[in-house]
Amino acid sequence: MEKIGKIIAAKKQKTTSVHAHYEFQEYGIYLSQELHDPKHKSFYIKLAKEKPRGLLEEAKGFAKDYSTKTVNRGKLFMWKLQELEKAGKGKPAL
Repeated sequence: MEKIGKIIAAKKQKTTSVHAHYEFQEYGIYLSQELHDPKHKSFYIKLAKEKPRGLLEEAKGFAKDYSTKTVNRGKLFMWKLQELEKAGKGKPAL
């Protein structure tokens, strides 16, 4: 039986923090964590830089609320993002 202090100290040593220089990088990292898809972290950063935040938030909400067996919600997120763009929600109002 280990003490809780040792377990917490070991956990802190294993985690590496990512230092983001820009806000969109921080948001992309947040998306990859929320969708349980750390493999594609750089892709989410690219999306956060290029796509409107409202679309990303709406697709993230859909993917997180959808009932599925898998933990990784990246495919659902991308599908919903494409559907929202097709619907014309991604175009800014002039």
